[in-house]
Amino acid sequence: MILDGKCPTGPIEKTWDKHRFDMKLVNPANKRKYKILVVGTGLAGGAAAASLGELGYNVEAFCYQDSPRRAHSIAAQGGINAAKNYPNDGDSIYRLFYDTIKGGDFRAREADVWRLAQVSNNIIDQCVAQGVPFARDYAGYLDNRSFGGAQVSRTFYARGQTGQQLLLGAYSALARQIKAGTVKMFNRTEMLDLIVVDGEAKGITVRDMVTGEIRSHVGDAVVLCTGGYVNVFYLSTNAMGCSVTAAWKAHRKGAFFANPCYTQIHPTCIPQHGDKQSKLTLMSESLRNDGRCWAPKNKGDKRAPGEIPEEERDYYLERKYPSFGNLAPRDIASRAAKEQCDDDRGVGPGGRGVYLDFAASIKRLGEDTIRERYGNLFEMYEKITDENAYKVPMRIYPAPHYSMGGLWVDYNCESNVPGLFVLGEANFSVHGANRLGASALMQGLADGYFVIPYTIANYLAKTAPGKVKADNPECKKSVDDVNNNLKKLMSINGKKTVSEFHRELGRIMWENVGMARSEQSCKEALKKIPALREEFWKNVKVSGSGAQFNQDLENAGRVADFLEFGELLTRDALYRNESCGGHFRVEHQMPDGEAKRDDENFCHAAAWEFKGVNAEPELHIEPLKFENVHLAIRSYK
Repeated sequence: MILDGKCPTGPIEKTWDKHRFDMKLVNPANKRKYKILVVGTGLAGGAAAASLGELGYNVEAFCYQDSPRRAHSIAAQGGINAAKNYPNDGDSIYRLFYDTIKGGDFRAREADVWRLAQVSNNIIDQCVAQGVPFARDYAGYLDNRSFGGAQVSRTFYARGQTGQQLLLGAYSALARQIKAGTVKMFNRTEMLDLIVVDGEAKGITVRDMVTGEIRSHVGDAVVLCTGGYVNVFYLSTNAMGCSVTAAWKAHRKGAFFANPCYTQIHPTCIPQHGDKQSKLTLMSESLRNDGRCWAPKNKGDKRAPGEIPEEERDYYLERKYPSFGNLAPRDIASRAAKEQCDDDRGVGPGGRGVYLDFAASIKRLGEDTIRERYGNLFEMYEKITDENAYKVPMRIYPAPHYSMGGLWVDYNCESNVPGLFVLGEANFSVHGANRLGASALMQGLADGYFVIPYTIANYLAKTAPGKVKADNPECKKSVDDVNNNLKKLMSINGKKTVSEFHRELGRIMWENVGMARSEQSCKEALKKIPALREEFWKNVKVSGSGAQFNQDLENAGRVADFLEFGELLTRDALYRNESCGGHFRVEHQMPDGEAKRDDENFCHAAAWEFKGVNAEPELHIEPLKFENVHLAIRSYK
């Protein structure tokens, strides 16, 4: 099937404004008749629930944390992009649009990216009005810094904790609507199924994570804002609760999954320190504003960094990409770091690391300035490594961080299942094959504050409110299916823990479908994953019972979904016989080692339809057209 993204036509500068006018509206009195279910309360979900509640809709919001303030958006560090051009350095909406299209290696929809760039400025105004404490310069004006893939300074930030501050802003708006009664909040609740009635999404089935109760909630539309899936690699920078489960349950009910092989490996993370580690820690990309990446020029050089003279250091990003230097995009910077380590020039235990050195910036600006910009990041680094990065360089290595792929959506952020909308990292729409730094927060808030309030009305205006009641047979069937699945997990009583299976899946995925992939490695993974999944359903040990707080059971369900999803990710990586952005097939690279795209055969989004656990999924294609930024070889040299 050829998919239609329903992108508006005409001059791209007018597409979003024209589309907003062309969409249907719901009048204020009628809004009160509709109920919307919002799953996930990070930046996208929190902003959406607050905005829809303020418009007058009845909103039920769900999160698995004990408070929306603990959503994983809190972990974002470096900043949020917007085309304000406050530094007067040549930025514009068009340049942000261009940089994002190019950064994604020409694998995103132009119309969606233009809208993102256009509303970026509104986001900053909204957040400042909420009281978000963005950094300011000496005169009191909002400050900006640079991020990867851009030659202008367009990133607004709050030290190294921008995600937390933005989330507190969204949460304050959400809390106001909870108090007003327009939003009903369900904490400690995990979505375990999507309820589809007559082909439309009309509800969800959830598990109360405290009591174990399984129940269904019905509404007139469902909005998924449940984040990404890179915990399929086991070790990642994501919170350990982050999973593919909500998106995967929707996929199993008919929602197409687009470009799952587009995963981002972040270049600056604290290196893994042992086999028993369960999480990796991000060190913000913003550090590359003032930190310089280098590795020893001599192979096997084990001297302390302070003992290696300047002439024996390879500032490899500055050497390879002089125009962008240390602020090359993430996929490029990650592969470059891996090259140094593969060449036996890595540092630290096992040689899996490179240096991020602040000595030159401290000498130029003073330690107080660096502390003011990144103090909390340096503190975090010292707590984990027991090393003072003001005195010695940080050691960093790439790690799984973000999902560019996700559920397929059209221009209205609506999936192919009518009534199911998908926002933020959970959808595939704007980042292409590689997300630029500081664009995740931008997308989440753009979708939640400025897109979904318009586009969901266009759907609701065509459907009668309250069509599906709680006694609908599909609700009972969904609850029964969830209960049966949980009972099945509990009854296996095998010998291996859930974590052992997750760790083994992560090893298969990282070694075969990680930073570098090949036809051979993908085929190897496609042999191992089904075998591991079969063993899981015969030999997993889930302790406790379902009628209580049971993290073992929660994790078992998530790993079961990862064992199915990992196979789809690998199939997509095998199918996409090219290199683009974060998807690097070793057979397809330029003579200098850069990614080699195949625009003739793969200039499209690949959306997969679920056909059964052990059946091959069906491929659907959405062609990508580039009329405003012409296809070109991506170069940052």
